Amino acid sequence: MKYTNKTTGNKLILSTIGLAVVLGLSGCDGDDGKNGVNGVDGVDGMNGNNGTNGQPAFPVANFILSNNGSANVGTTDFINQNANKLKTFNSGNNEGVSLTKLGHLVHAGDAGVPSLRTVCNITARDNNTSFDLNIDRELTGTSTGLVNPKGIHYSEKMGLTFVADFNAMQVGVYGAQASGDALPVATTVTDAKPWDLVYDDNNDRLYVALTDGNVAVYDNYVASDYAATPTRVITPSNANLEKISINIHGIVLDETTNKLVLSDVGSASDATDGSIFVINNAATADGNVTIARAISGPNSMLGNPVDIILSGTDLRVAEKSNDAILIFSNIFSGDSGDIAPDLVTSTEKPESLVEVTAEYNGNDVSDSTNGAEAILSVAVSSNPSAVGPTSNMLTSFNSLLTSTIGSYDTGRTQESVTFDSAGNSYATFDGESSGVLVSTKVATTRSNSTFSESYDRIISGENTGLISPKGIDVASARSLIFVAENNETTPSVLIYSACASGNISPLLTLTTANNARPWDVDYDAKTDRAFVALTDGTIAVFDEVSANISAGIISVNTENRLITPATSGLAITAPTNIHGIDYDSLSDSLIVSDVGSAADATDGKIYVMNNAAAASGLTDISVNISGANTNLGNPVDIMYTGSHLYVAEKSNNQVMRFDNILTSAGGDIAPNLSASFTAPESVAIVPLSLITH
Repeated sequence: MKYTNKTTGNKLILSTIGLAVVLGLSGCDGDDGKNGVNGVDGVDGMNGNNGTNGQPAFPVANFILSNNGSANVGTTDFINQNANKLKTFNSGNNEGVSLTKLGHLVHAGDAGVPSLRTVCNITARDNNTSFDLNIDRELTGTSTGLVNPKGIHYSEKMGLTFVADFNAMQVGVYGAQASGDALPVATTVTDAKPWDLVYDDNNDRLYVALTDGNVAVYDNYVASDYAATPTRVITPSNANLEKISINIHGIVLDETTNKLVLSDVGSASDATDGSIFVINNAATADGNVTIARAISGPNSMLGNPVDIILSGTDLRVAEKSNDAILIFSNIFSGDSGDIAPDLVTSTEKPESLVEVTAEYNGNDVSDSTNGAEAILSVAVSSNPSAVGPTSNMLTSFNSLLTSTIGSYDTGRTQESVTFDSAGNSYATFDGESSGVLVSTKVATTRSNSTFSESYDRIISGENTGLISPKGIDVASARSLIFVAENNETTPSVLIYSACASGNISPLLTLTTANNARPWDVDYDAKTDRAFVALTDGTIAVFDEVSANISAGIISVNTENRLITPATSGLAITAPTNIHGIDYDSLSDSLIVSDVGSAADATDGKIYVMNNAAAASGLTDISVNISGANTNLGNPVDIMYTGSHLYVAEKSNNQVMRFDNILTSAGGDIAPNLSASFTAPESVAIVPLSLITH
């Protein structure tokens, strides 16, 4: 279907100009003759052809389209603002789609076994590639309760995915990191079969589109422990308050104007009776509500509008029965009636749409590229030799280390912990088994809670290569997890997809030339470089890490450079045993902690080295903190904030802070702040930006 743009043809006027004849007189000093009269005007030329039909000037944007036709079921298309296809990904699912802040696609499916699939970093995936359990993850199985998942909504604030489960006649609520055959966080039975839903993060309000023509509204839904009954029911009605809705499918909320837009498919077997409704005052609307605007009729091309999304005030419609994406501009303005869409783009059986908004590319917690970070909290893991109150706990301090403000029980013996830029925690563990725990929103909304497979997931198993995992780092924008594997036989840095779950294989393994054992790793996304703290007192540097993964390389067996901390050109005297490491790209400084002898509670040190990106071989230390006043014995982990350095000092049971570390005079100086804590194993800052973005 083409978009017709009316144009006016302009006449082209052709005229004949009479030429004056200049008489050339022979002889000298003759006079010029007079100009002749103008000739007669010529006839008008033919009208020019009409110009080519133009496209409406929609703002540049990209969208992901879920397909559900006989030839394209299980695929998603990456499309532009005019619904032109840019590339295709084979997700395997066919229903509702939603996107996380980190750019991961959540895709519902019921074409086969019902499931929710999380596709990692969807916009970066190559054309015609497919869902991969070594990169992505799936929530499926009897325990999930999934029957016919249709529309879904991912709540960034809550770390929850809300699912309209059609034939189950319920709303299912699932933790964002859950995987496998996990139980839902909650379920709410609905009065009619639900098709779609939308959750208002800011007001904790859930709107559910029901196929009996009503919208169920649940106020304070999460805070009320997932209310069993709706607070209100909205029924789209005419001016006489008579119900006009039949079979609502799509639903979208414009929080700015407090308006709902609904799509009604009418009879699923009729390709002409679809409608769009606009409802004002959504937050308080109740009962039979007169619609603010309605669109329906043959010109509208609305038959089975199964899904809708808003992009500004442009409404995009997945019109399934008529095989098209329809766009209605300025949906909140204009008359009701049989309104033609502003753009129609043919596509086979579109099912669901989501806009690709700008992903949050803020720093990870170990990367302070904008100077000093405002700190929400300081998270500390504990690993005491005997079971005690801090065992398995991730405890949060305030930035001044004067009080604890929360805790999270992982249920396992933790080693190192960090967070991605969405506030999810990643913790290595060992004991009876080894692996990585990934927990939903621990930095922001899960304080004082416990690991649960309904919310969280585990990376563990023989294929992972995890035996004695220590330090961990996350590259959110690249969706990668880096783990320092310290076991004696296969020491290495193992790199995994940040989205995957279970017994997965590493995407890349980094091993030093002499098989030195790593304790910690810090990856710098800006330079694509990994700095690895080795227990032989050196630091290995690996360049082009993610580039190697993209190139299909699965193992790198030699570091690009090896740094040996030195004083006046001489290596630090043994025993030296590097544990904690943090690279600051803003100053190009490398900060490391040296536990010295693990049996000595007095010989710990902190080093700072400048010009770290190019450092190689013996590298002089610019700051050296050590001595009795420092209380450094076994500083097993560190994290830099952009100005200050937090230290997990295990042997002396202290969490400490050394201020302005890069310009410190060093020497035998006392920490600026400290707090007693049993056997701290790891420390990670939680920037305030995690809750302000």
